Amino acid sequence: MIVDLSDGGRLHVSAATSPRAVLLLGHGASGKIDGADLLALCGALPDEGITVVRHEQAWKVAGGPMRARPDQLDPGWQIAVRHVAEQWPDIPLLVGGHSAGARCACRGSANPDLPRQAAVLALSFPLHPPGKPERSRVDELADVPIPITVVQGERDPFGGSDELVAALPAGWFDAAQRRLVTMQGAGHDLLPLKRVMSRDDAMGHVVAAALGLLANP
Repeated sequence: MIVDLSDGGRLHVSAATSPRAVLLLGHGASGKIDGADLLALCGALPDEGITVVRHEQAWKVAGGPMRARPDQLDPGWQIAVRHVAEQWPDIPLLVGGHSAGARCACRGSANPDLPRQAAVLALSFPLHPPGKPERSRVDELADVPIPITVVQGERDPFGGSDELVAALPAGWFDAAQRRLVTMQGAGHDLLPLKRVMSRDDAMGHVVAAALGLLANP
């Protein structure tokens, strides 16, 4: 099901029959909503009682160029969060996304003007632009006030899992409210080298990370 939003954006809904939670996901700066990780969540989570909603930004719907700045992404994301919260008011609202979408979810989780969100699933959080570690975005991650799971590729040029740990205060990932899932051998797309792990196994880890948010909200 596709839902048109007031700003020209769209929601792509993969509905659970009797949902116990809803997961709203944002795409990266390229506007790709059919990446392996997002599709894996759409395919698996509805059978687990989680409705998955992928948000397509208005500029992507209109065929616009790549966009990544907060002022270009956050207004549309906020409309999507409010719409989903209104449509599913009685179940937990989980938020997340891939790359720039993960950044949106992190920033939105700290916005007191948005509806309550239960947890964040950050897929390939872009700690910095490739080759530019001095342009860190770690504060967006560190300021998340609710439970968060980060799924990060070991070889991500935007900041691998080890670099992410080093950028945060010691003990920030505590395995309870703040978890890190390292995708061995994977880059920014979370797809590992074939000799390390199969694509299906990797996407299974992504799905398990999402389910873990509900197991220990």
